[in-house]
Amino acid sequence: MTLATPEVICTHESDLDGLVSGLLLQRLARHLFNAEVTLEAYHYQGWKMRQMSERVAWVADFSFETRFDRPNWLVVDHHNGDFRARQARLIHDLNRCAARICYDLCLQHNLGSPELDRLVHLTQVGDLFIEDDPDFTTACDYGSLVKNYGFWNLHAVIAGQPEKLLDHPLLEVMRIRRQIEDPIGYQLALAEVIEISPDVGLVRPPIGNTNLVVHELLNRAATKYPILVTLYRRGAGVYVASFRSKNGEALAAAQKIDGGGGHANAAGATLPRLTDHDSAVQHLRTRLNPTPPPPTSRPGFTTMAGAFGGLEWPTDR
Repeated sequence: MTLATPEVICTHESDLDGLVSGLLLQRLARHLFNAEVTLEAYHYQGWKMRQMSERVAWVADFSFETRFDRPNWLVVDHHNGDFRARQARLIHDLNRCAARICYDLCLQHNLGSPELDRLVHLTQVGDLFIEDDPDFTTACDYGSLVKNYGFWNLHAVIAGQPEKLLDHPLLEVMRIRRQIEDPIGYQLALAEVIEISPDVGLVRPPIGNTNLVVHELLNRAATKYPILVTLYRRGAGVYVASFRSKNGEALAAAQKIDGGGGHANAAGATLPRLTDHDSAVQHLRTRLNPTPPPPTSRPGFTTMAGAFGGLEWPTDR
């Protein structure tokens, strides 16, 4: 593949896959062009608003859009969609995370190492949520690093060198938090599920690793809903909905909200600016349920008495 020198490298700010793929593309550009290319990271809302003024750019871990279907642009994507690039160099693979695709490009230029092999494997297991992989729990701890400490904080800690993430002392913090917080978070989440539609239940973001807690609720079929959604506030009036499922239903639910997308079982959407959490809940009901159910006495969450009794957390978690 012939590549042009990028003016900027853009990646997803919200997860480990975005961090690792962005750093790998920087390394590839340094090797090919002897250039230090600026890395920019965005959450979905900021990404949608960004002006694409560069003549050449490399983009990783964002769904392909026609606005960057341009000559000499490289787009690395693994999200669901019917993509047809006419001008850009698009590498799209549902079975590889963005970091894996970027690493395969690096391997074509002998930029691999045992450390990167391991890190990219863990990134893929966590990002694609490959729960039957023996490294699944460890991979989730690595994924929690960006969620807990933030993209740029972690970037500074490792000085832009992804290998330094391997066996980093902060992983011990993630392990201990997982063991202590996740069982409590599971019980709290199960106690506070409200109906958005017949297929979608809203879970309060629990203590601990939300992805693992929601995954456990789905894995145990602990609620009647095939889709579980959590709401997060990000900035003034900005709410993000995160959808999870076991059988591919999450993406269709997220796409009912403007700008929603992602993977079949892990998708998300940024809601329009709203005044408060209750307004966000009502917006979800309006978009996901043709006939919204009547609001509860407290539109946010209601606690079920005695819901904490007799619950256990799997010993391997």
